[in-house]
Amino acid sequence: MWMRTVLLASLGLAIPSLAQYDPSSSGYSVKTPPLSTDWTDKVGTDPWTEYPRPQQVRDKWQSLNGIWRYEAASSLDDVHSPPTGKGESFGAPVMIPSCLESALSGVMAEAGSANLSWFQTTFNVPSNWQGDNVVINFGAVDYQATVIVNGNNVTAHTGGYNRFWVEISEHVNFGEDNELLVFVHDPTDVGKQTNNPSHIFYTPCSGIWQSVFIEPVPKTYIDKIDLSGDMWGVGNITVHSSDNSFQSVKVSVLDENASTLYVGNGTSDTAFTFTVPNVSLWSPSSPKLYNVTVTLGDDSVDTYIGFRTVERGTVQAVTRPLLNGDFFFAFGPLDQGFWPDGLYTPPNHEAMVYDLQFLKDLGFNMVRKHIKVETDLFYRACDEIGLLVMQDMPSFNIDLLPNDEQQAQFESQLEEMVQLHKSFPSIYAWVIYNEGWGQLDRGPEVEITPRLQSWDPTRLVNSVTGWHDHGAGDFLDDHHYVEPQCGMANASGPSSPYDPDRIGFQGEFGGLGHNVSSDHLWNVPIAIAAINETYEIDKTIDEWNSRAHTVLGILESQIKDYACSGGVWTQTTDVEGEINGLMTYDRRVKRTIESQWKSDIQALYKAAAARGGGDGIGPASTANDTTSSTVLASQPSESASSAGRKAEGGGVPGMFFGAFVAATFLSCFDNRYLFLS
Repeated sequence: MWMRTVLLASLGLAIPSLAQYDPSSSGYSVKTPPLSTDWTDKVGTDPWTEYPRPQQVRDKWQSLNGIWRYEAASSLDDVHSPPTGKGESFGAPVMIPSCLESALSGVMAEAGSANLSWFQTTFNVPSNWQGDNVVINFGAVDYQATVIVNGNNVTAHTGGYNRFWVEISEHVNFGEDNELLVFVHDPTDVGKQTNNPSHIFYTPCSGIWQSVFIEPVPKTYIDKIDLSGDMWGVGNITVHSSDNSFQSVKVSVLDENASTLYVGNGTSDTAFTFTVPNVSLWSPSSPKLYNVTVTLGDDSVDTYIGFRTVERGTVQAVTRPLLNGDFFFAFGPLDQGFWPDGLYTPPNHEAMVYDLQFLKDLGFNMVRKHIKVETDLFYRACDEIGLLVMQDMPSFNIDLLPNDEQQAQFESQLEEMVQLHKSFPSIYAWVIYNEGWGQLDRGPEVEITPRLQSWDPTRLVNSVTGWHDHGAGDFLDDHHYVEPQCGMANASGPSSPYDPDRIGFQGEFGGLGHNVSSDHLWNVPIAIAAINETYEIDKTIDEWNSRAHTVLGILESQIKDYACSGGVWTQTTDVEGEINGLMTYDRRVKRTIESQWKSDIQALYKAAAARGGGDGIGPASTANDTTSSTVLASQPSESASSAGRKAEGGGVPGMFFGAFVAATFLSCFDNRYLFLS
């Protein structure tokens, strides 16, 4: 089963990675970062051994993570003359996965210097894979990647966050070494990450920053699975085949004891439903997951499902978010996912989970994943721990508006993000625009929102978080520092008029600063100089906690008195020149007084419960429970899980074909935020 497979991987029992150079002689070493973490020295030379794709697990696979080689390219034309056959004379050692600008890479390139890069390794395809197709998978490459195997250009992909994959069988030699080259173009100096990081703008990430692996598959294989479950025990699945062959597929649902709860058949490339009786529902308090095995011909993969329904409804005449029929007050931090040693890439899986468990232990039930899309393992951890995720679409630049071509690519990248992540039960809402960054005056979210709801009718849509609200989506989302103004009609401005028919939400607030000793600061002069730009800075941790208690008390009163249905505290950790985290950037200082924060967060949930809500972390319930809430839209015929929309369109999207396209550089558009698939 998938859980056993993933557990073995997490224990280091997966098929080992094929770092092709003896680490002792490769010359690789971790550079000294401006700030380290407790995991910096634990990276080793065989990183991220966990199975990278937890929702589509195969028994046979081979990690390509480890020590590769890197050298700078001089122009875009270099892609037409790949430097094949150079072996260990190829450039310098580099850790994969990593950001080139990070200490973990072993390169630690200066911001703006890694725009054009070559990455090289060799790998051996086991001879017993002969007769199968071989697929190579990339978790994420920032930004434009051209993949070359044994001198053959096999694919190009554009977009810095989403995974992509391609068959390479006809280009590899079985039982022998094969050369892999990846040409990466990363035009960096636009957007949240720039060549001149300061305050809310950070060091960029270039290169292969998520895992790479190969796997054998049959001639016709499972290419992708869309899977969701609802509060009535109804599962909705589409099994996409590699050749759109409309073959018979078998679906088995099992419990943690491997007892079969459901077995049924359907047809690939077509949505079908199944029902599992008396399932336990997924919620933050009871993050119940069920193992699922899917078989198509000679291919079989393990995945999992959580049964839960997210929708918009009314409770006591107030518009609310509903989880499994109950009003839930979602409360969590803004989570940017930066690391002082790895930037976008956490030093290891343990470090990544540490952040999430810290938040869960304080009583948070949600994170807002801000302007970054994480590795699939992040969302699996949220599924398992029980943390809801409000997922941002990475943004354009603050003051740069897109032209028509760029806007079309933004929307294409948004669709890819949704299509590749919509099977994670922890994700409960999508964010299209943050604070108007790259948002055209005409309000394109009005047209985008119903399309997004048709791609994924099982979640809420936060069309605009912050301001410039044109009335689309499920949320009326306000940003205000330091103190909140959540769900208040008298706090709405001309750019975001009050709308009682949508969910009142405090998309950002808090942001309280506290300076610490230089041992815990990002030791870069421009970052140190930016510290005073923090909204408020308290001198001591006690003062910081006292002020936080006051601010959270204000939010509690707004829950009691107004239509406030959730909030996002800025932020999980310090990031470079920002010192307003619940923890310092190195994760070594927790500013939070645990007992106080637990009490204050529980007070928010209790205030919501008094207004008809659940306990804040969601009731542990079973399918077919009845509720007293009113859903704001009728259920589409495809699945009961589609309830709760005030949207046009619906149904189940067809197979998503936009995984691989030729790399195209738009010089004025942020390399991180195009998501061109």
